[in-house]
Amino acid sequence: MTETEKEILVQIQPTPNPMAWKFIVNRPVLTEGKASFSNTDEAYGNRLALDLLSLDGVKQVHFFQNVITITGRLDVDEFQLHPQATSVIQTRLPAHNPDFGKKDALKSKRESLPPDVRRMEEILDNTVRPGLQGDGGDIEIVKLDEKKLYVHYEGACGTCPSSTTATLQAIEGLIREEFPEIEVIPI
Repeated sequence: MTETEKEILVQIQPTPNPMAWKFIVNRPVLTEGKASFSNTDEAYGNRLALDLLSLDGVKQVHFFQNVITITGRLDVDEFQLHPQATSVIQTRLPAHNPDFGKKDALKSKRESLPPDVRRMEEILDNTVRPGLQGDGGDIEIVKLDEKKLYVHYEGACGTCPSSTTATLQAIEGLIREEFPEIEVIPI
């Protein structure tokens, strides 16, 4: 039985964000890295992302390994969204290429960062990112300007209430262990 003939199983799990759900599938969605889509321009060329974004009430789609995190608008009815999203995943995933995008983009991006920002990325990789990714989200460093580190939450973390409170405080505490003057600011 080939990969395209194999039944696509979808398991839906809640995230700490009440407006986001993880759709865990039994095959890769993204081989390397992560990808977030908030509109059709960002999803151009990716049929799976485009079709998920077209569902009523979907605000954002985030791909990571074998997980698709869908964040809904405040007015979304999850009992209607879940079966619709599952159907899209099961019908579009056989034709989906999990190798889309640039394979070495993260590595080359990291190599071009200043050493202190590269170290901050390592701190996040070794502490916070695994938990955020396990909850269907992630965090990206946008820039370091003076003593302010600007970060962007992705996936379920993007609209999660704790991302601007407890999670942000934890991240800032971890960064300040090595960089005591840094203030972490979400954008």
